[in-house]
Amino acid sequence: MKLKIIIALASLWLSFTALAHDKHKSDEWRTLDANKTVLLTLPHGKVVIELAPQFSPKHVEQFIKLTKSGHYDGNKFYRVIDGFVAQGGPEDGSTADKSVSILKIEGDFTTDENWHFTKIQDNDLFAEQTGFKDGFPIGHNLSEKRAWLTHCPGVIAMARGNEPDSGTSHFYIVNGQAPRYLDRIMTIFGRVVYGMNNVQAITRTSAIEGEAPVDKKDYTPMISMQMMSDVPKEQQILLQIENTEHSAYSEMIVKRKKRENAFFYKKPPPILDVCQTPVKTRFVK
Repeated sequence: MKLKIIIALASLWLSFTALAHDKHKSDEWRTLDANKTVLLTLPHGKVVIELAPQFSPKHVEQFIKLTKSGHYDGNKFYRVIDGFVAQGGPEDGSTADKSVSILKIEGDFTTDENWHFTKIQDNDLFAEQTGFKDGFPIGHNLSEKRAWLTHCPGVIAMARGNEPDSGTSHFYIVNGQAPRYLDRIMTIFGRVVYGMNNVQAITRTSAIEGEAPVDKKDYTPMISMQMMSDVPKEQQILLQIENTEHSAYSEMIVKRKKRENAFFYKKPPPILDVCQTPVKTRFVK
């Protein structure tokens, strides 16, 4: 009798362990919320943008409202500089779109002793610490108790004039090197999670000195901008993102710093740039 009880308990424990392991494993990925995901259709392909209302709530709220109203449909990327940004919006001659509300900048936010993130590096050139929060690249100054999203390739931010609180609807996507000097003085409100190759293929509007200017008719148009939740089910692009809060991601960071692969016959310093630390994406299975 006692032996049967022991066997039953052992079987129960193994089942519990297996379930716990499966849950732990599934937590390595998170499924994007279609209500916080945007599908941008370009002439040459699709781009999926994950919005960040937890960091820039007012900008996300306005961007969703404008997207749902068709505000961006048919407009063009009119300022596209190689290795910098692709900027687009209504063709009104300036970043001040008088048809919508002016936004107060959301360049950074306050942290406290309970705030946490997955740290990548100390003493970054632009921040005391860098890391990831909810899959987004973060800068953090512990001395100030302030954190912000960083200008890594693929992030989407609101354009503005010289005044901090002058953003409206014009936006840009970082398409090249990370312009980190823009951190904290612009509002980042999302990032490209699929179709970055299509962002890179947006026609450059900036010509080198001596070259003929790019004709406006050749600017890349936005065929449509839709919330993923409004896209017909059969046309939705459903994605999962690597969970940067999971222990597996932290372990990856440690290994990446060590560069133990045989390819590195000379070891570089154990430094990671937050903008060159990958966060993987996959299709929902």
